[in-house]
Amino acid sequence: MPHTATTQIAVDLYLHVRVLIGILLGLSVVRLVGGVARFVAHPGRQRSSLIHFGWVAWALLNVLTFWWWEFGLSRIEWNFGIYFFVCVYASMFFFLSVLLFPDDLREYDGYQDYFFSRRVWFFAFVALTELLDVVDTWIKGTDYLRSLGPEYPIRIALFVIFCGVAAATRNRVFHLLFVVVGLAYEVAFFVRHYFYVG
Repeated sequence: MPHTATTQIAVDLYLHVRVLIGILLGLSVVRLVGGVARFVAHPGRQRSSLIHFGWVAWALLNVLTFWWWEFGLSRIEWNFGIYFFVCVYASMFFFLSVLLFPDDLREYDGYQDYFFSRRVWFFAFVALTELLDVVDTWIKGTDYLRSLGPEYPIRIALFVIFCGVAAATRNRVFHLLFVVVGLAYEVAFFVRHYFYVG
């Protein structure tokens, strides 16, 4: 009986935490989808940017996959430190969403001008989000971490390095290649590890 009660408390605690994670990630999705919808509704109001919209797609994909991956946290033993960490991690996606779609662009000549002017902040937070993913993965257990193979730490290290380069340069060819390769890799990684075909 005590074991059943403890298990029920753990399940209830996870559901409690999941509500807050869902709110933070839901706000991120609303911000990203709303930003794209605003652009569709008023395409002539701001100059578009393929690089900017590529990172919007990357962020949206990462929010959705993060939401899916966090189901793995249902199997861990919760404490306040893990709760606080997961809330900070989920908040990073909302912060990135606000950076991608600010409330006001009047100081800038469209999304590309805005994006390049805020690239240091954006890529610093993208790199931080990737590093937080390592901690999140470790929290889910060493078996889970091992299941991702040696590709996982190499991917994280390379992505963080490329974020440093992206923060330092305005070279549009590099930025376009980075977002295309980064987005393609995220799709491939998710499909290979989490898309099960019966």
